[in-house]
Amino acid sequence: MLDGLKVHPRESYSDVIDRLARRAYDPEPLSTEEIAGLEEALADIKAGRLHSEAEIKRKYGVE
Repeated sequence: MLDGLKVHPRESYSDVIDRLARRAYDPEPLSTEEIAGLEEALADIKAGRLHSEAEIKRKYGVE
């Protein structure tokens, strides 16, 4: 699997793992307010309180 993740054939496995680990780590985790906002948005979606892209474009006259 690591071979498939190499950017170039001579990249070492250590470099691949380091690159993946750096991408996976978030130095700025979500705040409590951001998490609450996401939970609210998910509740709206589950309750059907959303609009399609086409509806929004039509409402604001954007094509």
